[in-house]
Order: sequence, then C-alpha cells, then structure tokens
Amino acid sequence: MNDFLHLPNNAAVPLDQIPVLQLEAFRGRILDDVRQGARIAALFAAPADGGHRLFAVLACPARARLSIFSETAEHSYPALTPACPQAHLFEREISEQTGIHPAGHPWLKPVRFPGRAPAAPSNAPPRGAAAGERAQIPPGQCGVMDFFQITGEEIHEVAVGPVHAGIIEPGHFRFQCHGETVRHLEISLGYQHRGLEQALIGGPGRRTLHYMETLAGDTTIGHAMTYCQVQEALAQCEVPARAQALRGIALELERIANHIGDLGALAGDIGFLPTMSFCGRIRGDILNLTACLCGNRFGRRLVVPGGTAYDLDGQQAALLRARLKAAMADAAAAVNLLWETPSVLARFENTGGLTRAAAVEIGLVGVAARACGLDRDVRRDFPAGIYQWAQIPVATWRTGDVFARAFVRWLEAQRSAAFIHDLLQNLPDATVRAPCPGQLPPAHLAVALTEGWRGEICHAAVTGADGRFVCYKALDPSFHNWFGLAQAMRGQQISDFPLCNKSFNLSYCGHDL
Repeated sequence: MNDFLHLPNNAAVPLDQIPVLQLEAFRGRILDDVRQGARIAALFAAPADGGHRLFAVLACPARARLSIFSETAEHSYPALTPACPQAHLFEREISEQTGIHPAGHPWLKPVRFPGRAPAAPSNAPPRGAAAGERAQIPPGQCGVMDFFQITGEEIHEVAVGPVHAGIIEPGHFRFQCHGETVRHLEISLGYQHRGLEQALIGGPGRRTLHYMETLAGDTTIGHAMTYCQVQEALAQCEVPARAQALRGIALELERIANHIGDLGALAGDIGFLPTMSFCGRIRGDILNLTACLCGNRFGRRLVVPGGTAYDLDGQQAALLRARLKAAMADAAAAVNLLWETPSVLARFENTGGLTRAAAVEIGLVGVAARACGLDRDVRRDFPAGIYQWAQIPVATWRTGDVFARAFVRWLEAQRSAAFIHDLLQNLPDATVRAPCPGQLPPAHLAVALTEGWRGEICHAAVTGADGRFVCYKALDPSFHNWFGLAQAMRGQQISDFPLCNKSFNLSYCGHDL
C-alpha cells in the first residue's frame, strides 16, 4: 500500500483504504509534502478502536489533489510544529481535545477552553518563571493562563479585551510593547466556544444544516455549501448543473458583500468618511440580491443537500443583473477614492506587512495569502461544482500590507461580479435539486474544500458503523490566519492594530466553533 491516498476535492473514501502509517513515516510525509509546496488543510483526531486515529489532509495544488493518510495515535508523539509552524494550532487543538501530547511543542496552550487542561504541561516558561521551568496549568483553571512575556527596560504590556467597546465578538489581545512599538502580540480566543463539532456527532440530522449556516454567520453560503458537498460525496449524489450555478452565484454574492463592507470599514478606521458611508449602503444592496434568491439576506436555507431550495426565472435573473451592475458602479465610485487619496495610501501602505516567505511558513489562506503574492485559490486549484466549468482569475498583490489586503478585496469583488453576470445570462436548463439520501455509508471519510470570502474552508467527516458522523472537523479560514495577524503587528505602532485587524477581518466564532 502507498503511504498516501490522492483524492479530488469533494470526495469520499472507505476508511480501510486510507493508509495507516507508522509515527515516523506519518510525520515525515507531512514535512516532506509541506517542503514541496503542499499545505496542511486539516489535521485532526477521530475515535478509533477505543483510542484515536490521526488524519492528515494536505492540499497539493501542483497535483490538484488532496493527499490523505493517517496514523494510530499513542499518548505522545514528536511535535511537528518546530519544523512546520503551520501545524502549531492543529497540534494544540488535538492535545486539548484528546490528551495526545505533541512533545516539544513550543507553546502548548489551550485553544478553546473546553473545561480540561492539556494532557502534558507546556515546555514554554510562564510569565515570571525561570528559564527552563515548565508552565503548569492546573486542572479546572483552563480559562486562566500565562502569556508570553518580553522583559527588559521600558518594555510594557497592554491587554485588550475580551470585552470590546464596539459590538463585536470577544477575543483577548496581549501586546508586548517598547514604547509605541509592538514587539509581540499574543491572541487568545475561545470565548465563543459553542461545542459545535461535538453537536454534529451523530448527524446528519434536522439541525445539522442549521449548525453549518450559523458556524460563522457572515459565511453562511460558504459553510453550508461545504457541508452539503461532504454529504453529497458520501451519498454519491450528483448535483444538477443549474443548482451548481445558483450556488456559485450565491457564494460570489457573499464574497462581494463582505469585501465591499470591509473596504468601507477600513475607510472608517482611518476616518475617511466618503467611502465608509457609501460602502455600508452598497453592502446592503448586495445582501438584498441574495435575498432575491431565497428570501434571506445571508442565504439561509438556499443551499441544501442535493442542490438548492430555490430557483430563478428569466425575469428574476435579468433584474439581478441590472441591480448588480448598478451596485458595482456605485462601489467603483466609492472604492476608487481610496486609491486616489494620498492620505489614505499613507495609512494603508507599509502598515501590517507580511512577507511571502512568512505567509508560506504560517500557512495563510485566502485574501491574506494572496495579498502576500501567494497564487492560491481553491476555486482554481481544487475546482468543484460550477468552478469546474467557469473560472475566475485569481487576484494577487505583492506587498502583504493593509493596502494589499484592501486592493485584493476590490479586485476579487469586480471579478466575482463579472462571473455572476455571465452565469445569470447562461443558467443551465435543469432542475435545482437531486435526491440526496440522509443515510450515509458506514466507515467512510469525506473531505470538501470551498473558497469562502475569507479563504479556504475545509470540512472533513468520518462516519461510523451506522453511517452517522463519529467525527466532524470544520475549519474556517480564520483558523489558519489569526496567527498571521499576530505576526503582521510585529514592529508596528500599537495604534495601527485596529486597522491591521480589520484588514484581516477574521472570525472569532468561526475559530471557536
């Protein structure tokens, strides 16, 4: 048997066909593939024979395939993180959820505080500890932890959150500063932990789609579509072409609405009111187009297993085209002011920059990655659904700063609008929903990737002997990118944080699940 299995996107496979490697081979395969350009799309543990089985899903763009393999987990294994930084959060999560200890992990702290301490103490010294001492997190005190601390003359610490002044979700940001310059930022989340993945076990059921639509509320279409693709892969359900097109329209409308909203919010963070005011209204116009598809501005209950729950007639499609064209004309007038105003560019350029090398090492996805010059996009690299037949050019920039993240958003919004316009003119003639059995095959694994508006969404499901989910791993792009924000703040003025934070615009609840 080979030591890996290559699958296309949106595919299912029996568990007994997935290679089970010895520990060193499992670790070596991940490190070798990452060195050759692959990226960790998912790394998680599923129940197996009274213990756990580690599954690795690596995205390999050069092959347009997902590389999948596994290992029977013991109580401890040599951590991947020192040699592969993009594994750091995956390993912390596995330790927190299962007690399997990645020995040598440099900062093994809780991720979401599910009410238990890590199986083994971190080997990073806590604040005030002498070098070489091991951090101890007493049982029952998982919500209280030490943070990494820089010591020295004129170094000071600034704690922000978890409760913030605005109407936003909770998250804690701990800055280590020398004067106004940020030397280190540590981000602690988990305050929105809802136990969503645990609630999905035993599904699919009546509530499963609702959980997916509310996993990250601003990414309703992205997560619902990814889940439906997982179920369709397991059930071997072929979605009609017209439904694939309608899903693509909804996904790109979600992208446009959020990108335009973010551009307005970035303008607001620097006090540039013309763009801020107009983009807020235009975002609403785009959300209203999604409401034309299904009656809900966020697309709730549009995407269902087997296709879509709603259809468009010719008159509705023509109306959508006209309204989208008008909204994008308004957006162009408002957004182009940003690129023409020196005071805006002075705040955007060279603020919160990340190098291409850092983006690769961290494993960034989506807008944040493309702003660093990484030419990666699930829609092209791992095409599924409508993207197998209709392509959207990938938008990239090279500077990796706030300007780049803003400009990539605008490029993507324009290209998505052109894509939607073409689809509305050429909708396939077909039904919009095929029967999709709720009874799934036993002992299978299915994986689906979708390019959500923030970046790559990955869902992986493992079924048990009864065909129900025994493990469901849902990964929002925020899971990959929060550490990128922390890195982008190094060497910046602390007053730049709101602007840098908005330029990433990551999800708290999408990370916490």
